[in-house]
Amino acid sequence: MTVTLEVAEGVGTLRLDRPPMNALDVATQDRLKELAEEATRRDDVRAVVIYGGEKVFAAGADIKEMQDMDHTAMVLRARGLQEAFTAVARIPKPVVAAVTGYALGGGCELALCADFRIAAENAKLGQPEILLGLIPGAGGTQRLPRLIGPSRAKDLIFTGRMVKADEALSLGLVDRVVPAPEVYGQAHAWAARLARGPALALRAAKESVDAGLETDIDTGLTVERGWFAGLFATEDRERGMRSFVAEGPGKAEFS
Repeated sequence: MTVTLEVAEGVGTLRLDRPPMNALDVATQDRLKELAEEATRRDDVRAVVIYGGEKVFAAGADIKEMQDMDHTAMVLRARGLQEAFTAVARIPKPVVAAVTGYALGGGCELALCADFRIAAENAKLGQPEILLGLIPGAGGTQRLPRLIGPSRAKDLIFTGRMVKADEALSLGLVDRVVPAPEVYGQAHAWAARLARGPALALRAAKESVDAGLETDIDTGLTVERGWFAGLFATEDRERGMRSFVAEGPGKAEFS
């Protein structure tokens, strides 16, 4: 299998495994979508790590496969490509990308689908599609400007240049840079910490933020208000408030 899902400590690791560069061919895209949807459904998966292994996250789409596709073939495939990545972005649980080596093109777009990105010191990220006479097609023109702003996103998309980890951090493209051997461990620890939290409240927080970014503030506040009030019906809210009153903040154990 080119993508696997392994679960430990409430954390599901979506592992890309298509050596040597984890090129995202059609079969890998479809498998990614399938497992992202499985991670969404499974109660034992409370947070997710996306990982490509010690050497490379994902160096992009399978160009040899794409070279043989004409306009008609890509019209038929483009939606499936985007849906695979959207399935990851819509996992209603905390998602962290553990980025080592190259995260280019589709690899960078996959990292953009996470809520948080931890990169190795040797990581290189970018959207080089323009160098092929193309544009990003798996969400890069939409998610990248929402993350780092339109001007910075246009710089990367228009030039196709790669950025090293330190520049990616300064741009806000990644959130933490660590030595390469520590990337997966730190990503898993971040996810495991959140996996112990209140699952429905975390879902509410993620969906409120994501929905608010796509609309006006009044509509966003309506989404937030609905989730905020709704959480008062949950056992976790009762546990959290009871623990806070009795023991102070940060002591609650959630179901």
